[in-house]
Amino acid sequence: MSSSETIPSTSSTSNVIDSHLHVWASPQEASKFPYFPGQEPNLPGNVDFLLQCMEEAGVDGALIVQPISHKFDHSYVTSVLKKYPTKFIGCRLANPADDGSGLKQFEHLVLKDGYRAVRFNPYLWPSGEKMTNEIGKTIFKRAGELNVAVGFMCMRGLDLHISEIEQLCTEFPSTLVLLDHLAFCKPPLNDKEDFVFSKLLNLARFPQVYVKFSALFRVSRTQLPYLDLSPLLSQLVSSFGANRVMWGSDFPFVVPECGYKGAKEAVQLIANQIPLPSSDLEWIMGKTAAQLFHSQLTVAKHE
Repeated sequence: MSSSETIPSTSSTSNVIDSHLHVWASPQEASKFPYFPGQEPNLPGNVDFLLQCMEEAGVDGALIVQPISHKFDHSYVTSVLKKYPTKFIGCRLANPADDGSGLKQFEHLVLKDGYRAVRFNPYLWPSGEKMTNEIGKTIFKRAGELNVAVGFMCMRGLDLHISEIEQLCTEFPSTLVLLDHLAFCKPPLNDKEDFVFSKLLNLARFPQVYVKFSALFRVSRTQLPYLDLSPLLSQLVSSFGANRVMWGSDFPFVVPECGYKGAKEAVQLIANQIPLPSSDLEWIMGKTAAQLFHSQLTVAKHE
């Protein structure tokens, strides 16, 4: 994609907010912010690199999702949130330990450190346990009470986890839900995949559910600008409304795939192909996240 192919920026007044990215300590910072053994990153993902990418791409704020490279040690992300309080908000990683320590850590990070979301990674649950077990329900319910959104990472397929998500949404309708990366649904190639994508669209019946149109390189079957995702975005907007869909880059994993700026521009090209009204694109590129987290990220760019 050449620069001449890009369409104009979504708006001169609305913030562009990245709903899904990660940061981790640089190797030089690892003595202070150690990596979890066996999860050492092989890409640069420190906040200075992120800020450089965001400035180049014209992105104003972001939701930082705790990376597996630091696992349940949130000290690096917390330090970034404290240093840049008007630019970033945090999503912590749920610790499903059955001794209750995960709930205490969750409450501390929300009440003391200002985290506004929590990520449920089902593959961190004990073997044989589901996200609907006692600790899962407790954290999910508490998230609703604290007005904290719960993100779901369905990396091995939405069909494996849809029943758990539906059960939690039904039992706790006040808890906001984020589905990371289109719930890992690729453009359907057969009846089974089409059925799973229809189940994703059917989650729109729960008013609390939002979808991240994020990590496009993970879900597209083509190269940048990932235009095979146009029908999926069109159906997402038809089912959920643009005000329940939000763009996310999946930095820094996106950088070697298409570049951070390329990830942002791809959404505009995909939307242009549908075509999507500019007002819908504004919601996807920032207004949805700003409204959802109704926090400091709603500050206008040119204030």
